[in-house]
Parts: sequence; structure tokens; C-alpha cells
Amino acid sequence: MREFIYYSNKGRTSGNFTDLMKAGRMDIVCHIVINSFFLSQKMRDDVKLHLLLNGPPDPPKHIEIQIETRKGIPETGKQVGSIDISKKDIGGLIQRVLYKYKKGKKIEPYKGIFIEKKSFVKVIDELKDKNVYLLDKKGEDISKIKIEENPVFIIGDHEGIPKKIKKYILKNKNVKPISIGPQVYFASHVVVILNNILDRNEI
Repeated sequence: MREFIYYSNKGRTSGNFTDLMKAGRMDIVCHIVINSFFLSQKMRDDVKLHLLLNGPPDPPKHIEIQIETRKGIPETGKQVGSIDISKKDIGGLIQRVLYKYKKGKKIEPYKGIFIEKKSFVKVIDELKDKNVYLLDKKGEDISKIKIEENPVFIIGDHEGIPKKIKKYILKNKNVKPISIGPQVYFASHVVVILNNILDRNEI
């Protein structure tokens, strides 16, 4: 199992939005979901995705997604198992998940999708016994290191992970800063590149 943690500085934390881009770049969040789970002709069954949304009006929100691939992404209006998915479908699903949030609880509004109020630091702390890799342009080149089994990758949005939080998580000895190359890529492209590297190395 591979896990991706996406930190969004301004991603909307309620479902009352219509424009994905203006809702704290929820369009990027949608691309992250699509690139985490979808291949050309099938869906991945070896991925868990954590979305950490920190925008208004009620941050933070943690959405955890682990899909049963034979059933496809739920509640999108697509037929069971469909891989014909769009940014609009995913945006609508995230809206509905946010609307179903219950204060003080971790709930599963749709099969394999959970939502709760939990900070990024808390999520990282709960993964302290795993092999965690922080995507950082100053990190060690991924081609020069051995990626361990069941890796967890932390990816920041276009604004990056706040310095205080970054400093805190790097105190954890299990967190290793890594780079995927000399260029700075879109966050959603980083997911594709990491999936490709893991596929090639059968991790």
C-alpha cells in the first residue's frame, strides 16, 4: 500500500462552493484524487489518499480515501466500476463529503471515504511508525535512495507546507526529505511521477 498526503493551505472546508479554482484551488485537489487512483483503463487498488484542507470556514478537515476499485468512485453519478471520471465529478463528490461532516466525529459518508476534523500534524504523528517521505526541492534525489515498502509521501500545494509545520515533522526520524528532480512540478504531476517510480520498482 502506498499513501499520499496532500496539504492544501486554502482548500475549502465546507461544501458551499461552485468555482473549484476560487475555492482555495480545489481544482488541484480534484487532480490529486484523479492522478492518485486512475489509470488509463482501470483504477488502482494499492493507494490511500489523505487530503488536508486548511481554508475557510472551518479548518482543518481531513478527508481519507481508499477506494474498492471494483466499485469505482462512489456517488459520482457514474455506473459502478466506471473509470470515465472528470474533475467536475470529483469536485461534486468532495462537496458532498464536506456537507456530511459531523462535528467531533470521524464518519464514512461513502464507502471508503472518511471525513473528520484533524490537523496535518496529528495525521503525521499517527504515521510515525511508517516510512514517510517529504517532497522537498532540497531533499535527496529519489533515484539515489531506496524507497521502503508501504511508503507515505507528503506533498504540499503551490504555496508549500508552512515552515513551522515542516520543521516539526522533520524532527521525526522516520520522515526523509526527497526530491524528484531539479524542476518544480505541479503537485498533481508529482503524484503521477511517484506512482510511476513505485510501479517500476514494484513497491
